[in-house]
Amino acid sequence: MKAILPDGQIDPDSEAGKMIGFTSDKFEGWLWKSGDRVMISMIISLQPNKGNLSALFKAIEAQGLRVAVPTPFVHLEAIIKSKGFKPHIEDDAELGPCEVWER
Repeated sequence: MKAILPDGQIDPDSEAGKMIGFTSDKFEGWLWKSGDRVMISMIISLQPNKGNLSALFKAIEAQGLRVAVPTPFVHLEAIIKSKGFKPHIEDDAELGPCEVWER
């Protein structure tokens, strides 16, 4: 049976973070779980080009969740494009229209 991640902020080395490999030796920043998806809100890879981001995406999806990336920086946008992510616009109650990438 898959573990269930709680809704809310996921920090490196938190219980939820450890379940998906979001640990402080690999990443800085935070994720945000809401419903059936995890937003890659603000992360920095501490070991670029080692496959940690791909492993994180796989671990999130293994939980039966979708990965979403709001308004990615250019480098991250190139990575997620290569992984089949597509952009769409979501209307956020506080922020207004926001570009979000998902596959």
